[in-house]
Amino acid sequence: MRTFTVIVASVAVLSRGLVAQEPKPVPKDSVRVSIPGCTKGYIFTAGPRTQDEPGSVNVPEGTHFRMNGPKKLIAEIRAHEGSMIQVTGLMKKGQYMPSGVGIGGGVRVGPGSPGDSLPSSAFGSQISLDVEGWRLAVGRCPSR
Repeated sequence: MRTFTVIVASVAVLSRGLVAQEPKPVPKDSVRVSIPGCTKGYIFTAGPRTQDEPGSVNVPEGTHFRMNGPKKLIAEIRAHEGSMIQVTGLMKKGQYMPSGVGIGGGVRVGPGSPGDSLPSSAFGSQISLDVEGWRLAVGRCPSR
């Protein structure tokens, strides 16, 4: 009887890990996105959308994101620098909507504030992405 109890208890403990984990709820002011691209340090650059890796939002190729997340997760991503990956995470709604006109090569020209001659800060208009996970994707990152 004791052996049976130990077996039942061990099966219960081990099967708990088999239950699918539900993703964290998305805050009302945010959206969960999956974007293929490349990384360099803490900066993620959106890559071309392909049939195999379409992503979940229409982000123009070349858009830069500042990655935020647990150090261990960011370290895993940085270990694959130079490889095409797809990151999944949360970003504020409307933050990824480009302004201005695309002129090619990931460059956009848009209106500025009257009297502005210098940018307000290096990260003033940087899009932030709270990374939840990542995976390798099909494709190659451009070499510089």
